[in-house]
Amino acid sequence: MNTKYFNFEKQRPRLSRREAIRRTLFTASGLVLADHLAFSAFALPKTARAKAVIQIWMSGGPSHLDTFDPKPEAGAEYSGSLIKPIETNVTGIRISELMPVLAKQADKYSLIRSMTHGNNGHETAAYIVQTGRQPGGRVVFPCVGAVASLFKGYDAGYKGLIPPYVVLTEPQGRFDEAGFLGSRYRPFATGGNPSVTPFAVEGIVAPGITELRQKNRRELLHQLDALAQTMPMDPQIAATTKAENQAYDMILGDGAKVFDLSQEKQELRDRYGKTKFGQSCLVARRLVESGIPYVTINCGGWDTHKENFQAMRRLLPDLDNGIGTLLQDLAARGLLDSTIVWCGGEFGRTPKVQWEAPWNGGRGHWGKVFSSLIAGGGFKGGQIIGASDAKGEEVKERPVYPVDVLGSIYAQLGIDPAAKLPNPEGLPLRVMPTPEDGIKSGGLLKEIMAA
Repeated sequence: MNTKYFNFEKQRPRLSRREAIRRTLFTASGLVLADHLAFSAFALPKTARAKAVIQIWMSGGPSHLDTFDPKPEAGAEYSGSLIKPIETNVTGIRISELMPVLAKQADKYSLIRSMTHGNNGHETAAYIVQTGRQPGGRVVFPCVGAVASLFKGYDAGYKGLIPPYVVLTEPQGRFDEAGFLGSRYRPFATGGNPSVTPFAVEGIVAPGITELRQKNRRELLHQLDALAQTMPMDPQIAATTKAENQAYDMILGDGAKVFDLSQEKQELRDRYGKTKFGQSCLVARRLVESGIPYVTINCGGWDTHKENFQAMRRLLPDLDNGIGTLLQDLAARGLLDSTIVWCGGEFGRTPKVQWEAPWNGGRGHWGKVFSSLIAGGGFKGGQIIGASDAKGEEVKERPVYPVDVLGSIYAQLGIDPAAKLPNPEGLPLRVMPTPEDGIKSGGLLKEIMAA
Protein backbone atom coordinates (compact mmCIF):
# COMPACT_ATOMS: atom_id res chain seq x y z
CA MET A 1 0.00 0.00 0.00
CA ASN A 2 1.42 3.37 -1.00
CA THR A 3 1.18 5.74 1.95
CA LYS A 4 2.10 8.69 -0.24
CA TYR A 5 -1.54 9.28 -1.04
CA PHE A 6 -3.20 8.66 2.32
CA ASN A 7 -2.74 10.03 5.79
CA PHE A 8 -3.09 7.04 8.07
CA GLU A 9 -1.83 8.94 11.11
CA LYS A 10 -5.04 10.88 11.58
CA GLN A 11 -7.92 8.93 13.06
CA ARG A 12 -11.36 9.61 11.66
CA PRO A 13 -13.93 10.86 14.15
CA ARG A 14 -16.52 8.23 15.02
CA LEU A 15 -19.91 8.92 13.43
CA SER A 16 -23.23 8.68 15.18
CA ARG A 17 -25.83 6.36 13.63
CA ARG A 18 -27.91 9.37 12.56
CA GLU A 19 -24.93 11.05 10.89
CA ALA A 20 -23.95 7.84 9.10
CA ILE A 21 -27.49 7.47 7.69
CA ARG A 22 -27.54 11.14 6.66
CA ARG A 23 -24.23 10.83 4.79
CA THR A 24 -25.32 7.64 3.09
CA LEU A 25 -28.52 9.26 1.83
CA PHE A 26 -26.64 12.38 0.76
CA THR A 27 -24.07 10.34 -1.14
CA ALA A 28 -26.74 8.32 -2.93
CA SER A 29 -28.72 11.39 -3.87
CA GLY A 30 -25.53 13.08 -4.99
CA LEU A 31 -24.74 10.27 -7.40
CA VAL A 32 -28.20 10.43 -8.90
CA LEU A 33 -28.00 14.21 -9.18
CA ALA A 34 -24.57 13.97 -10.84
CA ASP A 35 -25.95 11.68 -13.50
CA HIS A 36 -28.88 14.05 -14.02
CA LEU A 37 -26.81 17.21 -14.26
CA ALA A 38 -23.96 15.92 -16.40
CA PHE A 39 -25.52 13.30 -18.59
CA SER A 40 -29.30 13.70 -18.87
CA ALA A 41 -28.98 16.22 -21.72
CA PHE A 42 -26.90 13.86 -23.82
CA ALA A 43 -27.34 10.16 -24.41
CA LEU A 44 -24.00 8.46 -23.85
CA PRO A 45 -22.93 6.17 -26.70
CA LYS A 46 -23.69 2.50 -26.14
CA THR A 47 -20.37 1.58 -27.73
CA ALA A 48 -17.06 3.42 -27.75
CA ARG A 49 -16.54 5.77 -30.66
CA ALA A 50 -12.86 6.23 -29.88
CA LYS A 51 -10.15 3.62 -29.42
CA ALA A 52 -7.26 5.91 -28.56
CA VAL A 53 -6.25 9.39 -27.39
CA ILE A 54 -3.26 11.48 -28.42
CA GLN A 55 -2.86 14.29 -25.91
CA ILE A 56 -0.57 17.20 -26.74
CA TRP A 57 0.29 18.68 -23.37
CA MET A 58 1.48 22.29 -23.75
CA SER A 59 3.32 22.39 -20.46
CA GLY A 60 3.69 25.83 -18.90
CA GLY A 61 0.36 27.19 -20.16
CA PRO A 62 0.07 28.63 -23.70
CA SER A 63 -1.36 32.06 -24.38
CA HIS A 64 -4.90 31.72 -25.70
CA LEU A 65 -4.70 35.09 -27.44
CA ASP A 66 -1.59 34.04 -29.37
CA THR A 67 -2.89 30.62 -30.41
CA PHE A 68 -6.58 29.70 -30.72
CA ASP A 69 -8.41 32.87 -29.57
CA PRO A 70 -6.75 35.91 -31.19
CA LYS A 71 -8.00 39.39 -30.26
CA PRO A 72 -6.38 41.89 -32.66
CA GLU A 73 -9.22 44.34 -32.13
CA ALA A 74 -8.19 44.69 -28.48
CA GLY A 75 -5.06 46.56 -29.54
CA ALA A 76 -1.33 46.11 -29.06
CA GLU A 77 -1.67 46.08 -25.27
CA TYR A 78 -3.29 42.69 -25.66
CA SER A 79 -2.30 41.26 -29.04
CA GLY A 80 1.29 42.49 -29.05
CA SER A 81 3.02 41.91 -32.38
CA LEU A 82 0.63 39.14 -33.48
CA ILE A 83 -2.00 41.36 -35.08
CA LYS A 84 -2.88 39.43 -38.26
CA PRO A 85 -4.79 36.23 -37.38
CA ILE A 86 -5.56 34.09 -40.39
CA GLU A 87 -8.84 32.72 -41.64
CA THR A 88 -9.18 28.96 -41.62
CA ASN A 89 -10.94 26.65 -44.07
CA VAL A 90 -14.05 27.09 -41.90
CA THR A 91 -15.77 30.44 -42.30
CA GLY A 92 -15.68 32.53 -39.12
CA ILE A 93 -12.83 30.69 -37.40
CA ARG A 94 -9.52 32.55 -37.10
CA ILE A 95 -6.33 31.36 -35.41
CA SER A 96 -2.80 32.68 -34.98
CA GLU A 97 -1.00 33.90 -38.07
CA LEU A 98 1.83 31.52 -37.16
CA MET A 99 -0.28 28.39 -37.72
CA PRO A 100 -1.06 28.18 -41.45
CA VAL A 101 -1.03 24.36 -41.58
CA LEU A 102 -3.65 24.08 -38.85
CA ALA A 103 -5.65 26.80 -40.56
CA LYS A 104 -6.17 24.41 -43.47
CA GLN A 105 -7.42 21.67 -41.11
CA ALA A 106 -10.09 23.53 -39.10
CA ASP A 107 -12.82 21.30 -40.48
CA LYS A 108 -11.15 18.43 -38.60
CA TYR A 109 -11.03 20.02 -35.12
CA SER A 110 -13.09 22.18 -32.79
CA LEU A 111 -11.84 24.90 -30.47
CA ILE A 112 -12.98 25.42 -26.89
CA ARG A 113 -12.49 29.10 -26.11
CA SER A 114 -14.12 29.17 -22.69
CA MET A 115 -12.02 26.77 -20.65
CA THR A 116 -11.84 27.90 -17.03
CA HIS A 117 -10.91 26.87 -13.49
CA GLY A 118 -9.44 30.03 -11.95
CA ASN A 119 -6.23 28.42 -10.65
CA ASN A 120 -2.90 30.07 -11.49
CA GLY A 121 -0.43 27.53 -10.07
CA HIS A 122 1.33 25.24 -12.54
CA GLU A 123 1.10 21.98 -10.62
CA THR A 124 -2.31 22.61 -9.08
CA ALA A 125 -3.82 23.77 -12.38
CA ALA A 126 -2.30 20.78 -14.19
CA TYR A 127 -3.86 18.49 -11.59
CA ILE A 128 -7.29 20.08 -12.16
CA VAL A 129 -7.04 19.80 -15.95
CA GLN A 130 -5.75 16.22 -15.85
CA THR A 131 -8.05 14.81 -13.16
CA GLY A 132 -11.11 17.09 -13.08
CA ARG A 133 -10.70 17.35 -9.31
CA GLN A 134 -9.50 20.08 -6.97
CA PRO A 135 -6.05 19.61 -5.42
CA GLY A 136 -5.37 19.37 -1.72
CA GLY A 137 -7.89 16.69 -0.82
CA ARG A 138 -7.43 13.52 1.13
CA VAL A 139 -6.44 11.46 -1.91
CA VAL A 140 -4.48 12.05 -5.09
CA PHE A 141 -6.67 11.11 -8.05
CA PRO A 142 -5.31 9.50 -11.19
CA CYS A 143 -5.00 11.56 -14.34
CA VAL A 144 -6.96 10.85 -17.50
CA GLY A 145 -4.16 8.76 -19.02
CA ALA A 146 -3.99 6.48 -15.98
CA VAL A 147 -7.79 6.08 -15.96
CA ALA A 148 -7.69 5.17 -19.66
CA SER A 149 -4.92 2.69 -18.88
CA LEU A 150 -7.13 1.11 -16.21
CA PHE A 151 -10.20 0.70 -18.41
CA LYS A 152 -8.53 0.22 -21.80
CA GLY A 153 -5.31 -1.49 -20.74
CA TYR A 154 -4.33 -4.80 -19.21
CA ASP A 155 -7.48 -5.08 -17.09
CA ALA A 156 -9.55 -4.83 -20.29
CA GLY A 157 -7.63 -7.55 -22.11
CA TYR A 158 -4.93 -5.40 -23.71
CA LYS A 159 -2.24 -7.74 -25.07
CA GLY A 160 0.29 -5.32 -26.55
CA LEU A 161 4.02 -5.52 -25.90
CA ILE A 162 4.22 -1.79 -25.18
CA PRO A 163 2.45 -0.52 -22.04
CA PRO A 164 -1.01 0.97 -22.76
CA TYR A 165 -0.09 4.48 -21.57
CA VAL A 166 2.96 6.05 -23.23
CA VAL A 167 4.53 9.48 -22.71
CA LEU A 168 6.76 11.06 -25.33
CA THR A 169 9.30 11.72 -24.11
CA GLU A 170 9.75 12.78 -20.45
CA PRO A 171 7.08 12.83 -17.73
CA GLN A 172 6.55 16.25 -16.19
CA GLY A 173 5.21 16.09 -12.69
CA ARG A 174 1.67 15.57 -11.59
CA PHE A 175 0.09 15.64 -15.03
CA ASP A 176 0.90 11.95 -15.55
CA GLU A 177 0.28 10.88 -11.96
CA ALA A 178 -1.37 7.50 -11.39
CA GLY A 179 -2.49 8.61 -7.92
CA PHE A 180 -4.10 5.94 -5.77
CA LEU A 181 -4.23 3.53 -8.74
CA GLY A 182 -0.55 2.83 -8.15
CA SER A 183 2.55 2.37 -10.27
CA ARG A 184 0.94 -0.25 -12.55
CA TYR A 185 -0.95 2.59 -14.25
CA ARG A 186 1.89 5.07 -14.56
CA PRO A 187 2.99 5.82 -18.12
CA PHE A 188 5.91 4.32 -19.96
CA ALA A 189 8.09 7.38 -20.60
CA THR A 190 10.27 6.80 -23.63
CA GLY A 191 13.02 9.32 -22.94
CA GLY A 192 15.28 9.99 -25.89
CA ASN A 193 14.65 12.17 -28.91
CA PRO A 194 12.71 10.77 -31.91
CA SER A 195 14.35 13.29 -34.24
CA VAL A 196 17.66 11.48 -33.66
CA THR A 197 18.32 8.23 -35.53
CA PRO A 198 18.04 5.74 -34.00
CA PHE A 199 15.39 6.86 -31.52
CA ALA A 200 16.95 5.51 -28.31
CA VAL A 201 13.86 4.52 -26.30
CA GLU A 202 14.81 3.85 -22.69
CA GLY A 203 14.49 0.17 -21.84
CA ILE A 204 14.09 -0.83 -25.50
CA VAL A 205 16.94 0.62 -27.55
CA ALA A 206 20.28 0.62 -25.73
CA PRO A 207 22.45 3.59 -26.75
CA GLY A 208 25.70 2.50 -28.38
CA ILE A 209 24.68 -1.17 -28.80
CA THR A 210 23.84 -2.37 -32.28
CA GLU A 211 21.06 -4.84 -33.04
CA LEU A 212 23.66 -7.45 -34.07
CA ARG A 213 25.49 -7.11 -30.76
CA GLN A 214 22.19 -7.41 -28.88
CA LYS A 215 21.39 -10.66 -30.76
CA ASN A 216 24.85 -12.02 -30.01
CA ARG A 217 24.33 -11.27 -26.32
CA ARG A 218 21.11 -13.23 -26.36
CA GLU A 219 22.75 -16.22 -28.08
CA LEU A 220 25.56 -16.19 -25.51
CA LEU A 221 22.99 -16.12 -22.69
CA HIS A 222 21.32 -19.22 -24.11
CA GLN A 223 24.64 -21.03 -24.46
CA LEU A 224 25.53 -20.37 -20.81
CA ASP A 225 22.07 -21.14 -19.39
CA ALA A 226 22.57 -24.89 -18.82
CA LEU A 227 19.67 -25.06 -16.32
CA ALA A 228 17.14 -23.90 -18.91
CA GLN A 229 18.50 -26.43 -21.39
CA THR A 230 18.13 -29.36 -18.99
CA MET A 231 14.78 -28.36 -17.38
CA PRO A 232 12.83 -26.47 -20.06
CA MET A 233 9.44 -27.69 -18.74
CA ASP A 234 9.97 -26.49 -15.17
CA PRO A 235 7.20 -23.91 -14.43
CA GLN A 236 9.57 -21.29 -13.01
CA ILE A 237 12.06 -21.66 -15.83
CA ALA A 238 9.24 -21.58 -18.40
CA ALA A 239 7.95 -18.33 -16.85
CA THR A 240 11.44 -16.83 -16.97
CA THR A 241 11.83 -17.86 -20.61
CA LYS A 242 8.47 -16.28 -21.46
CA ALA A 243 9.50 -13.01 -19.78
CA GLU A 244 12.79 -13.07 -21.67
CA ASN A 245 11.03 -13.61 -24.99
CA GLN A 246 8.67 -10.72 -24.30
CA ALA A 247 11.60 -8.48 -23.38
CA TYR A 248 13.46 -9.33 -26.58
CA ASP A 249 10.30 -8.84 -28.62
CA MET A 250 10.34 -5.30 -27.25
CA ILE A 251 14.05 -4.86 -28.01
CA LEU A 252 14.36 -6.63 -31.34
CA GLY A 253 10.80 -7.38 -32.45
CA ASP A 254 7.56 -5.53 -33.09
CA GLY A 255 7.90 -3.33 -29.99
CA ALA A 256 11.09 -1.74 -31.29
CA LYS A 257 9.72 -1.46 -34.83
CA VAL A 258 6.96 0.89 -33.65
CA PHE A 259 9.62 3.40 -32.62
CA ASP A 260 11.71 2.96 -35.79
CA LEU A 261 10.90 6.03 -37.86
CA SER A 262 13.24 4.96 -40.65
CA GLN A 263 10.29 2.88 -41.88
CA GLU A 264 8.42 6.08 -42.75
CA LYS A 265 8.84 8.01 -45.99
CA GLN A 266 11.23 10.93 -45.65
CA GLU A 267 8.70 13.29 -47.24
CA LEU A 268 6.21 12.56 -44.45
CA ARG A 269 8.86 12.96 -41.76
CA ASP A 270 9.77 16.33 -43.24
CA ARG A 271 6.12 17.44 -43.16
CA TYR A 272 5.89 16.63 -39.46
CA GLY A 273 9.00 18.72 -38.89
CA LYS A 274 12.55 17.60 -38.15
CA THR A 275 12.17 18.44 -34.47
CA LYS A 276 11.65 16.54 -31.26
CA PHE A 277 7.99 17.56 -31.15
CA GLY A 278 7.26 16.98 -34.82
CA GLN A 279 8.76 13.50 -34.80
CA SER A 280 6.99 12.76 -31.49
CA CYS A 281 3.70 13.40 -33.31
CA LEU A 282 4.73 10.83 -35.93
CA VAL A 283 5.66 8.30 -33.22
CA ALA A 284 2.27 8.94 -31.57
CA ARG A 285 0.49 8.09 -34.81
CA ARG A 286 2.49 4.85 -35.08
CA LEU A 287 1.66 3.98 -31.47
CA VAL A 288 -2.12 4.38 -31.81
CA GLU A 289 -1.94 2.56 -35.14
CA SER A 290 -0.37 -0.37 -33.27
CA GLY A 291 -3.16 -0.36 -30.67
CA ILE A 292 -1.84 1.82 -27.81
CA PRO A 293 -4.91 3.43 -26.18
CA TYR A 294 -3.34 6.55 -24.65
CA VAL A 295 -0.33 8.62 -25.75
CA THR A 296 0.77 11.96 -24.31
CA ILE A 297 3.26 14.21 -26.09
CA ASN A 298 5.06 16.65 -23.83
CA CYS A 299 5.43 19.96 -25.63
CA GLY A 300 7.04 22.32 -23.13
CA GLY A 301 8.28 25.90 -23.21
CA TRP A 302 4.95 27.73 -22.91
CA ASP A 303 5.68 29.46 -19.57
CA THR A 304 6.41 32.74 -21.33
CA HIS A 305 6.79 35.25 -18.51
CA LYS A 306 9.47 37.02 -20.54
CA GLU A 307 9.68 37.80 -24.24
CA ASN A 308 6.45 35.97 -25.04
CA PHE A 309 6.32 36.92 -28.70
CA GLN A 310 9.85 35.79 -29.48
CA ALA A 311 8.90 32.45 -27.91
CA MET A 312 5.70 32.24 -29.97
CA ARG A 313 7.68 32.66 -33.19
CA ARG A 314 9.86 29.73 -32.16
CA LEU A 315 7.18 27.44 -30.75
CA LEU A 316 4.10 27.92 -32.93
CA PRO A 317 5.53 26.88 -36.32
CA ASP A 318 6.73 23.62 -34.74
CA LEU A 319 3.34 23.04 -33.08
CA ASP A 320 1.58 23.90 -36.33
CA ASN A 321 3.55 21.44 -38.48
CA GLY A 322 3.28 18.65 -35.91
CA ILE A 323 -0.46 18.81 -35.13
CA GLY A 324 -1.53 19.88 -38.61
CA THR A 325 0.30 16.97 -40.23
CA LEU A 326 -0.87 14.58 -37.51
CA LEU A 327 -4.51 15.38 -38.29
CA GLN A 328 -3.90 14.97 -42.04
CA ASP A 329 -2.03 11.69 -41.52
CA LEU A 330 -4.63 10.20 -39.18
CA ALA A 331 -7.43 11.15 -41.55
CA ALA A 332 -5.62 9.70 -44.58
CA ARG A 333 -5.14 6.39 -42.77
CA GLY A 334 -8.73 6.19 -41.55
CA LEU A 335 -7.62 6.62 -37.94
CA LEU A 336 -9.03 10.06 -37.08
CA ASP A 337 -12.56 8.74 -36.56
CA SER A 338 -11.26 6.45 -33.81
CA THR A 339 -8.50 8.65 -32.36
CA ILE A 340 -9.11 11.69 -30.14
CA VAL A 341 -6.52 14.46 -30.50
CA TRP A 342 -6.61 16.81 -27.53
CA CYS A 343 -4.30 19.82 -27.28
CA GLY A 344 -3.92 22.36 -24.47
CA GLY A 345 -2.14 23.25 -21.26
CA GLU A 346 -2.87 23.89 -17.62
CA PHE A 347 -4.09 27.49 -18.12
CA GLY A 348 -3.73 30.50 -20.41
CA ARG A 349 -1.60 33.65 -20.10
CA THR A 350 -2.45 37.17 -18.98
CA PRO A 351 -4.35 38.87 -21.80
CA LYS A 352 -2.68 42.21 -21.18
CA VAL A 353 0.97 42.08 -22.20
CA GLN A 354 3.53 42.92 -19.51
CA TRP A 355 5.78 45.25 -21.48
CA GLU A 356 7.75 46.59 -18.51
CA ALA A 357 11.15 45.24 -17.43
CA PRO A 358 12.09 42.56 -16.64
CA TRP A 359 9.23 40.91 -18.57
CA ASN A 360 9.83 42.75 -21.86
CA GLY A 361 6.62 41.67 -23.49
CA GLY A 362 5.82 38.66 -21.35
CA ARG A 363 2.58 37.13 -20.15
CA GLY A 364 1.77 35.76 -16.68
CA HIS A 365 -0.48 32.87 -15.59
CA TRP A 366 -4.20 33.07 -16.32
CA GLY A 367 -6.68 30.44 -15.17
CA LYS A 368 -9.85 32.51 -15.66
CA VAL A 369 -10.19 31.63 -19.34
CA PHE A 370 -8.09 29.67 -21.83
CA SER A 371 -8.41 27.52 -24.94
CA SER A 372 -8.13 23.88 -26.01
CA LEU A 373 -8.30 22.03 -29.32
CA ILE A 374 -10.10 18.70 -29.69
CA ALA A 375 -10.57 16.49 -32.74
CA GLY A 376 -11.45 12.99 -33.89
CA GLY A 377 -12.82 10.03 -32.00
CA GLY A 378 -16.46 11.06 -32.41
CA PHE A 379 -15.89 14.81 -31.89
CA LYS A 380 -17.10 17.01 -34.75
CA GLY A 381 -14.77 19.47 -36.41
CA GLY A 382 -15.18 23.02 -37.63
CA GLN A 383 -16.91 24.40 -34.53
CA ILE A 384 -16.29 26.79 -31.67
CA ILE A 385 -17.49 26.09 -28.13
CA GLY A 386 -17.91 29.04 -25.81
CA ALA A 387 -16.32 32.46 -26.01
CA SER A 388 -14.11 34.79 -24.02
CA ASP A 389 -14.82 38.50 -23.75
CA ALA A 390 -13.43 41.16 -26.09
CA LYS A 391 -10.02 41.18 -24.38
CA GLY A 392 -9.79 37.51 -23.50
CA GLU A 393 -9.97 38.21 -19.78
CA GLU A 394 -13.17 36.42 -18.74
CA VAL A 395 -15.54 33.74 -19.99
CA LYS A 396 -18.28 35.45 -21.96
CA GLU A 397 -20.47 32.44 -22.66
CA ARG A 398 -20.68 28.66 -22.13
CA PRO A 399 -18.01 28.05 -19.45
CA VAL A 400 -16.25 24.71 -19.92
CA TYR A 401 -14.53 23.17 -16.93
CA PRO A 402 -11.84 20.47 -17.11
CA VAL A 403 -14.31 17.90 -15.78
CA ASP A 404 -16.52 18.56 -18.82
CA VAL A 405 -13.70 17.80 -21.25
CA LEU A 406 -12.59 14.70 -19.36
CA GLY A 407 -16.14 13.41 -19.06
CA SER A 408 -16.64 13.87 -22.79
CA ILE A 409 -13.41 12.03 -23.59
CA TYR A 410 -14.37 9.17 -21.26
CA ALA A 411 -17.78 8.97 -22.94
CA GLN A 412 -16.22 8.69 -26.38
CA LEU A 413 -13.87 5.99 -25.10
CA GLY A 414 -16.84 4.08 -23.69
CA ILE A 415 -15.68 4.49 -20.09
CA ASP A 416 -18.61 4.53 -17.65
CA PRO A 417 -18.51 7.81 -15.67
CA ALA A 418 -20.04 6.03 -12.65
CA ALA A 419 -17.50 3.20 -12.72
CA LYS A 420 -15.65 2.72 -9.46
CA LEU A 421 -11.95 3.45 -9.19
CA PRO A 422 -10.09 0.82 -7.11
CA ASN A 423 -8.19 2.29 -4.20
CA PRO A 424 -6.37 0.97 -1.10
CA GLU A 425 -9.00 2.25 1.34
CA GLY A 426 -12.00 0.93 -0.53
CA LEU A 427 -13.54 4.42 -0.77
CA PRO A 428 -16.53 4.93 -3.12
CA LEU A 429 -14.48 6.85 -5.69
CA ARG A 430 -15.74 7.05 -9.27
CA VAL A 431 -14.41 8.02 -12.67
CA MET A 432 -16.42 11.26 -12.62
CA PRO A 433 -16.98 13.43 -9.54
CA THR A 434 -20.41 14.12 -8.07
CA PRO A 435 -21.95 17.42 -6.88
CA GLU A 436 -21.03 16.63 -3.28
CA ASP A 437 -17.39 16.79 -4.37
CA GLY A 438 -17.89 20.51 -5.01
CA ILE A 439 -16.76 20.35 -8.65
CA LYS A 440 -18.18 22.94 -11.05
CA SER A 441 -19.49 21.64 -14.38
CA GLY A 442 -20.93 23.18 -17.50
CA GLY A 443 -21.93 19.81 -18.93
CA LEU A 444 -20.51 17.50 -21.55
CA LEU A 445 -19.40 18.84 -24.93
CA LYS A 446 -22.62 17.65 -26.52
CA GLU A 447 -22.36 20.42 -29.15
CA ILE A 448 -19.56 18.52 -30.87
CA MET A 449 -20.25 14.92 -29.83
CA ALA A 450 -21.63 12.99 -32.77
CA ALA A 451 -25.10 11.56 -32.18
